[in-house]
Amino acid sequence: MRTVCAVAVRMGSTRLPGKTLIDVNGEPLLRHLLKRLNNCHRLDHIVVATTCLSEDDAIETYCRENSVTCFRGSPTDVLGRLTSAYGEAQATVGVVVYGDGPLIDPTIIDHAVELFELSGECDFVGNDLKTTFPAGMEVEVFRIDSLVRSEALCADDAIREHGTLFLRQNTDMFRVSNFEASGNLRRPDLSLEVDTWEDLKVCGRIVGHLNAISSFSLIDIIDFVDAQNLSKLNQHVQRRWKEYRLE
Repeated sequence: MRTVCAVAVRMGSTRLPGKTLIDVNGEPLLRHLLKRLNNCHRLDHIVVATTCLSEDDAIETYCRENSVTCFRGSPTDVLGRLTSAYGEAQATVGVVVYGDGPLIDPTIIDHAVELFELSGECDFVGNDLKTTFPAGMEVEVFRIDSLVRSEALCADDAIREHGTLFLRQNTDMFRVSNFEASGNLRRPDLSLEVDTWEDLKVCGRIVGHLNAISSFSLIDIIDFVDAQNLSKLNQHVQRRWKEYRLE
């Protein structure tokens, strides 16, 4: 079994252009995410999956200069891009984390992989079918052969643009399981993703305060956000992913 994590990123964000490499406390946003992923214990490999557009040459250059595997594919067909990236990496188990979640807790990723392995029969295990964790903590784990099957079956370009969405939505074809946050981690009211300038300000404050800790946890983040009342900075931002998720 080879577990490969893919991060689909691009420079062409409409609400925060160039956000993948935008500076946060002296380092690109992508670097903060990769550091989090490197603290995971259950990933065999990491690949950055970006587009073939010239504006994303900078992402490939960054990856090459930092010895990070980079795959380039369709700008709009994210499902096809991911499937090809996993194939090139010889993955048997795929993990998806999102480029707008640079603060994701590595222990959540490891937990998701462990749950997937223990499930035995599931095609997909994730925490983004229903919102219980703060936004920005999303992780998905799935069988590569199931993703390949979904790629072959999905003919809707609007669905393919959302990567694993066909697999997640078609529970009559795929065995899908969601895991939920518990205790103090159950904070669906918080947004820790980076989609807008307001989000970037929140992220910068968190990183500036916690970056000295080698692998700060989600509870560290929540405690700081609550103490500083940072949620007021971005709680008004409209989130496009909500239409695809149970609240």
